[in-house]
Amino acid sequence: MARQLYELCGTDAERIFSPYCWRSRMALAHKGLDFESVPWRFTETDRLAFAQHEKVPVLVDGARVVADSWAIAQYLDQAYPDRPSLLHGQPAGYRFLAAWNDSVLLAGIGRMIVSDIPALLGPKERAYFVESREKRYGMTLEQVTADREARLPAFRAALQPMRLMLREQPFFGGQAPDYADHIVFGSFMWARSCSPLRLLELDDVVHAWRERLLDLHGGMARRAPCFGA
Repeated sequence: MARQLYELCGTDAERIFSPYCWRSRMALAHKGLDFESVPWRFTETDRLAFAQHEKVPVLVDGARVVADSWAIAQYLDQAYPDRPSLLHGQPAGYRFLAAWNDSVLLAGIGRMIVSDIPALLGPKERAYFVESREKRYGMTLEQVTADREARLPAFRAALQPMRLMLREQPFFGGQAPDYADHIVFGSFMWARSCSPLRLLELDDVVHAWRERLLDLHGGMARRAPCFGA
């Protein structure tokens, strides 16, 4: 069986916009492992019954089924130890970075772009997404992203911890990227895939870092259907 990665998309099966799927995409590319992308949409939970999971990414690697981006990264290092490592040292550092990413970066991006996502979805998925996210935020999606241009400076200021690190080294992993880079890059690929809003200023070291990640693996991420912001 060919290696398969179940990934979130909308009406365009080529536009992958889950930050967690992008973590796994980059992890597989980091390992030099080919895979087939299997499109999956918000309302298709029954298609993941075989994985006993309700969300993507889900990796099928021969007889192995692995759900959750963190579990996929761990599995890839264990199953393919002869290929470039994703995780170095203790897992706690990566888990802390993922917690910061999800609670600060990803949450901040969501409040900037969430109203752009329904246009990428079919009618059934759009209805589900709007209802579930408006319940989560307690307001309409348009209200969530209102005045987002005015809020951009505060969002950019929150990236200062990234700048301090990236002024000293080109990647979170040091001189070469590792899974820490893929965790954070997935969030920016989510924004790039879903919204025309330019989150980063061109002279920002974070922007330069993101450009380096876009060019990795033959420009896999740069070639993906995106708004390009």
